Amino acid sequence: MKKLLTRLARYYHFFYIAFAFFATVFLLYLIIPGESRFKYEFQKNAPWRHETLVAPFNFAILKADEEVKLEQDSVRSQYIPYLKVDTLQRIAQSNNLENLLNQHEIEPEAVQDLKNFLAELYDTGLIEQAPENHLSLRGKQEVILIIDKLAIRKPMNQLLTLKSAYQLLSDTVKNTLGSDFETFNQSVNLSDYIVPNVVYDEVFNNSELQKQLDEVSITQGMVQTGERIIFKGDIVTPDKYLILESLKKSYETKRGQDIERYLLILGKLILIISCLLILIFYLYYFRPEIFKQKRRLSFILIMIVLMVFTSRFVNDRDFMNLYLVPVAILPILLRIFFDSRTAIFTLLVTTLLIGYFAPNNFEYIFMNQVAGIIAVFSLDKLHRRSHLVLTALWVFISYSVVFLALSMIQEGNIASIPWRELEWFGGNALLILLAYPLIYIFEKLFGFVSDVTLIELSDTNQPLLRKLAQEAPGTFQHSIQIANLAEEVILRIGGNPFLVRAGALYHDIGKTNQPAYFIENQAAGMSPHSKLDNKESAKIIIDHVTRGVKIARRNKLPEVLIEFISSHHGTSQAKYFYTTYKNEHPDEEVDPKEFTYPGPPPKNKETSVVMLIDGIEAAARAMKEKSLENLRALIEKIVQDKIDTGQLDNADLTLREIRIVKETILEKLMNIYHVRIEYPEDKTQKKQ
Repeated sequence: MKKLLTRLARYYHFFYIAFAFFATVFLLYLIIPGESRFKYEFQKNAPWRHETLVAPFNFAILKADEEVKLEQDSVRSQYIPYLKVDTLQRIAQSNNLENLLNQHEIEPEAVQDLKNFLAELYDTGLIEQAPENHLSLRGKQEVILIIDKLAIRKPMNQLLTLKSAYQLLSDTVKNTLGSDFETFNQSVNLSDYIVPNVVYDEVFNNSELQKQLDEVSITQGMVQTGERIIFKGDIVTPDKYLILESLKKSYETKRGQDIERYLLILGKLILIISCLLILIFYLYYFRPEIFKQKRRLSFILIMIVLMVFTSRFVNDRDFMNLYLVPVAILPILLRIFFDSRTAIFTLLVTTLLIGYFAPNNFEYIFMNQVAGIIAVFSLDKLHRRSHLVLTALWVFISYSVVFLALSMIQEGNIASIPWRELEWFGGNALLILLAYPLIYIFEKLFGFVSDVTLIELSDTNQPLLRKLAQEAPGTFQHSIQIANLAEEVILRIGGNPFLVRAGALYHDIGKTNQPAYFIENQAAGMSPHSKLDNKESAKIIIDHVTRGVKIARRNKLPEVLIEFISSHHGTSQAKYFYTTYKNEHPDEEVDPKEFTYPGPPPKNKETSVVMLIDGIEAAARAMKEKSLENLRALIEKIVQDKIDTGQLDNADLTLREIRIVKETILEKLMNIYHVRIEYPEDKTQKKQ
C-alpha cells in the first residue's frame, strides 16, 4: 500500500509538471504574435551575409521614422486652427443692449449707434482668453473662422479678447452718453453683454489635424518584383537598410497570403515547446530540488509568461519602447529566491521567446542578456536597499554601453547615434526598483524566503527569540554560540550565511516548553531528571524537537527554518539516557526507538553544519580539560559518529568541506575557551 501511494505521489507530480508545461505553452502561444517572420537578419553598416536578395514582390520603400516624424511635426507647426463662430450671440446681445438703453430713456440715435457698435465687436470675433494663454493657439498667426458653413481666414491679432472688447464698449458708451454715463454705469454692468462668440472646438481640430497627418506619405518610391536589392557581402548602407526594413515589414504584413496557416501554428508551437523543454531539462538534471517542488517550478513558468506578456503589451504600443520593460527583474528575483545559474538560464529562455517578436532580434537578445547577467553578478546579496539601487545603476550602464557600441557600428558616426533612446534605459533601471516590493509579494504568495526576511527573523528582538532568552537563557546563549560558529563555517565552505544563522537561532526553540530539563538552563547540582525514569527523561529531551516544530508552525516560521528544528539531531539517540537505561536494566531488551529522535537527517549544508556544531559545542562545554588535543579528538569523534550512523548521508557535504568544518570549529573553540598551544622545549640549550 505504501509503495502504491509513493508511486501515485510521484506520478501526480509528473502529471502536474505536464499540466503546468502545456498550460504555459498555451498561454505563450496566445501571447506571441503568429504572423510569418522575415527570414533574414541584418544590421546597418554590417555586411549582408546571406545570398543575393531579389525582390519577391512589389513593395513600397518606407521612409525612416525620423523623416516621417519631421514631416508630421512640420504639419503640426503649420496647421491653422479652426474657430467656430456663434452668430446668435451677435443678435441676442445687441438686442439685450438695445432694450437696456431704451429702459434708461437714451436717445434713439445713440441707442442705434451703440447697438451697431456692439454688433461690429461680435463681427470682429470675441475670444475668451488671449491666444498666448491657449495651448492650441499659442504661436499661430492665422485662424480659420467657421461662420455657418463658410470658412474665412483671419489674422490672429484681429480677434478681440473679452477684456479688450469690454474696454472698447465702455469707452464708446462713455463718449456717446457724455455726462449721463456715470449715472448709467452705476446701475448697469456692461460686461454682461460681452460674451465669447468664437470657440476653439478641440474634437473638430484634432480630427482635422489627424486628416492632414494621415496625408503625410510614409513611402518614397517602389521596388519592383525581380529587382535586385543587395548582393551577398555588400555593406548594408542606410539606404539599403531602409529598403530591407520595408521588405521585412511588407513580408510580415502579407499574413495568410501564399502560406499555409497551419504551418505557422505548428512552427510557433515547436519554437515555444523547444524553449520550455530546454528549461525543463536543465531543472531536471541540474536543479532537481526546484524541479521536484511544484511551487518553485510554477513560479518560474509564471514569471516567464508575465515577462513575455508585458513585453508584447509594450511592443504593441507606439508611444512606448520595448526596452522600457525591466527584463532584468526576472533574473534578479530568481537569483534572490534560487541561484545565479537558474536565473541566467531562465533569462536566456525568456529573451529567446521575446526575441521572436522584438524589433532587431539580435540586438534585443544581446543587450538583455548582458544587462541581466550584470544584474545577477552585481546582486550577490540583498540585505540592504542600496544593493538594489546599485544593481539598477549597473543595469542602466550595461544597457547604455552595449547600445552605444552597437550604434557606433551601425551608424558609423557619433552625430547619428539616437541619444534619446537612453531615456528608455533610464526608465528600465527605475522600474527594476519594483523588485523590492515584488520580493515581499512573492514571498507571501509562494512561501519563499529571501535574505531580507532571514535577517529580520535573526533579530534577537523577535518574539520567539525574546521568549527563548527569558524562559531558557542558557539555551539562548547556546543558540547564539551555534549561530556564530555555523555562520563562520558556511562562509568558508559556501552556502547561505543568513539562512544558517537564522536556523541556528531557532533550532532549540522547543526547549521553551520545559527549559529546566535541559542542562544549560539548570542551576548547579539541581536536575529534575533525578526524579524521573530514564525513559521519561529521554522522552522529554527528544520531545523538544517535535514541540519546536509545532511552536514554529504556530508562529508561522518559514519551512526552511523548521527544517533546522526537525533535523538538528537527525535520527540519532539520546545516548546518555539510552546507555544509562541499558546499564540499569541489563536483562531487559531495550527498544532503541524509544530513545531515538524523530528526524529526518539534514539534507543540505546549512542544516548539516548546525547539527555538527550543536553536538560539538554542547560536548565541548561539558569537557573538564579543554586542551587542543582533547578538542580535536572530540570533534573527530562526533563527526565520525555522525557519518557512521548515516546522519550525513543526505547532506550536500564533500570530504573537503567536512575537513574545513572540523578545522574551523577547532579554531573557533580554541578562541572561545582561550586554549593556548603548548610551546615546545628548546632541547639544544640543554645540550650546550
